[in-house]
Formats: sequence, structure tokens, C-alpha cells
Amino acid sequence: MNIQDVKTELSGDEKVLESAFKLETLYKKYKYIIWGVSAAIVFFFLSQTIMQSMKEAKLEEANKAFLTLQKSPDNAEALATLKTKNPALFELYSFSKAAHSSDAKTLQSLASSKNEIIADASKYTVAVIDKKPVDSKLYAELALFEEAYLAIKSGDTASAKAKLELIDDRSALQMLTQLLEHSMIKAK
Repeated sequence: MNIQDVKTELSGDEKVLESAFKLETLYKKYKYIIWGVSAAIVFFFLSQTIMQSMKEAKLEEANKAFLTLQKSPDNAEALATLKTKNPALFELYSFSKAAHSSDAKTLQSLASSKNEIIADASKYTVAVIDKKPVDSKLYAELALFEEAYLAIKSGDTASAKAKLELIDDRSALQMLTQLLEHSMIKAK
């Protein structure tokens, strides 16, 4: 080994030591900030894990209550648990039960739900029970069909024909629409 190699090696070691001293100086200067940021990151991930665990436990309780209600619909404890743990599932369960039993009072209360789908379906179901026309986003074509049917029953074939023309030709109701139009022709 020659002198030049030794100088190069010592120079490299000096640079490593110099970097270590700079790093130590930076650490001493910003150690509270470094520890604070580290603690904040650990706290964030820890709180996220805890929140996720709590959410999963809440959903699991709601699902158990829902399964219990499917077996015994009169279980008040399961109904209360479902209502507190998962209000959206409670509304869906209430809608299903009320629609099945034609409970207009419950459906009327669900018509003011924050869940647009439950509210719209409830309004439509109440209108069907009461045999009244209703505007519906989910059941727009079905509502038009129902209105046309009610117009035919009342003898207003012109209004019925106008309602049936609003139903799209590609609709799943198109065959029924044609049958209803055909029945108007025969009725004349």
C-alpha cells in the first residue's frame, strides 16, 4: 500500500465521521421535532387501527342482530341493536317488512329518510298501496305505467296513452306497455 491510498482511505473515513457529526448536530437541534413527528405518526396509525376495530365490531353486532331478526322478527332487543349500530340496515329492514305487510304508516315515516333510495321506494310503495300516482326516480317508468293503468280505470284513455308514450321503447316494461295499449284499443 502506498501513501496515496492511505490518504484516500483516511479522507473517506474523515468524510464519514464528518457526516456523522453533522447528523448528530442536526439531531440535537431538531430532536423534539423528530420525536414529535414520530410520535404523531405512531399515534395516527394506532388510532386508525383502533377505529377500524371498533367499526368492525359495531358492524358485526348489527349483522348478528339482523340475522336474529330474520329468524324472529319480534325480537325487540335485536331491533334496538340494529337501529343503533347500523341505521341504514335498520331502515332497509323496516322498509322490507313494511312493504311486505303493506304498512303505509311505517312507509310514510321512511319516505322522509335521508337515504334517497329508501325514501323514494317508500313513497312509491305508499302510492301503490293508496292507488295514487307518484313521481319516482327509481320507478319512473313503473310509475308512468301505474298512472296509465289508473287513467284507464277512470276512463281517461287519452291521458293513459300519453303516459304510456313516455315509457322508453328499450324499457323492460315495453311489452306490458304494448299490452296495455292493445287493451285500450279493444276497450273502445
